[in-house]
Amino acid sequence: MKILVTGACGYTGSVLTQKLQGYGHEGIGWDTQWFGNHIGLTDAPTDVRHQTDIPDGTEAIIHLAAIANDPSVAYYPRLSWETGALATMQLCEAAVRQGCKRFIFASSVSVYGADRGFVTETDDLRPLSDYNKVKMATERVIISYAMKLNPVIIRPATVCGLSPRMRMDLTVNMLTGQALSDGVMTLHGGQQWRPSIHVQDLTNLYVNLSVGHLDKLVGIFNAGFENHTLLDIAQKVKAKVGGTIDITEERDRRSYQVNSDKLLKHFRPEYCIDDAIDELADAYADGRLALKDPQWNNLKWMEQLGVKDE
Repeated sequence: MKILVTGACGYTGSVLTQKLQGYGHEGIGWDTQWFGNHIGLTDAPTDVRHQTDIPDGTEAIIHLAAIANDPSVAYYPRLSWETGALATMQLCEAAVRQGCKRFIFASSVSVYGADRGFVTETDDLRPLSDYNKVKMATERVIISYAMKLNPVIIRPATVCGLSPRMRMDLTVNMLTGQALSDGVMTLHGGQQWRPSIHVQDLTNLYVNLSVGHLDKLVGIFNAGFENHTLLDIAQKVKAKVGGTIDITEERDRRSYQVNSDKLLKHFRPEYCIDDAIDELADAYADGRLALKDPQWNNLKWMEQLGVKDE
């Protein structure tokens, strides 16, 4: 099966692309490769903003390409909107022209906003940041093609775990990295809730949605199987790798818990936060993970590359 993965070299995309290839599917990878190519992708660097057609015979699209996280989108607002809503509209149009019927989009649970308690797919969206707003608007674009593309929109929780292209600016990964490298985890508040999902579970979900038993599933689904406060996560890290916890008075406004019962009717996770902490600790111990590599922080690396907001 021919599958187009946008953002194929990213944190989630690099795990997913390898997984699809391992199952024998013909994967087409689009990625700017700003953060490197850690999976030996043979496709040339590709910017989704500049693509008006998809390869002939594409049977499914897994759309991961985006400017990721709040700080990066705040710094690159124009680039974020163009990569998000505008490029996605082009991609949907190309899919319709080519007769591609399967469109899978990686949104975010952050579209719900802050201090919501448990949120379900029927709750209204209250995005706080530009990152959240871009994701919400991109969802709306895809929904407008629902009669032609059979789309499924996944709203993942914060992803964690080991990947060929790491990210150390994500909650579980960041706290584990701080504990391993500095011995101190810094929490801004600590009582905020964070839902989490392991990168292996998320990529297994995308595989099943594209070529597995969920290939006909449509709609919007939350994907977050653990809800913990930041302090709870830090305590998990401390129990496994040591370190102390420093709590500052500054408070991160984001706080929400995710109900994923709708997805759990179709898909069961196999991994958890503890697995992610163990993976990172093992990779650090045997020299496979450089915790402070600037490539593992989206905004720092984009600034270092000299990426312009245009």
